[in-house]
Amino acid sequence: MDQLVSPTIQEASWGEIHIEGFNRPFRDAKVYPGGACEWDWRETGTHHAPGIQPGDVRGLLEYNPSVMILSKGFWQRLQVKHETQQLIVDRGIDLHILETSKAVERYNQFTGEQLVAGLFHSTC
Repeated sequence: MDQLVSPTIQEASWGEIHIEGFNRPFRDAKVYPGGACEWDWRETGTHHAPGIQPGDVRGLLEYNPSVMILSKGFWQRLQVKHETQQLIVDRGIDLHILETSKAVERYNQFTGEQLVAGLFHSTC
């Protein structure tokens, strides 16, 4: 898996995230070395509060990223559960939790240099 490269996020705007190699936008996205997919909050029961669940990031951890980016939305309404943060940090992963536009910028800084994964929320 170390040979996989994380795709660049081309643009993030309200309700849409455009990712290199995909011909349709995502509403919310999971991005990881070698690909991306829709982030469906219903799978883990995620809501703005209490926020991103450990189950939301577990699949991303399988790619052994050295960096994890979690976006809180453009209005920063999405929280991140403490257990989720702890799960990431305990694995020695460099964790960044940011407003969506800043999260995209930071994520793109790492693509091509390190194994980076992330969750990106396109609304509030």
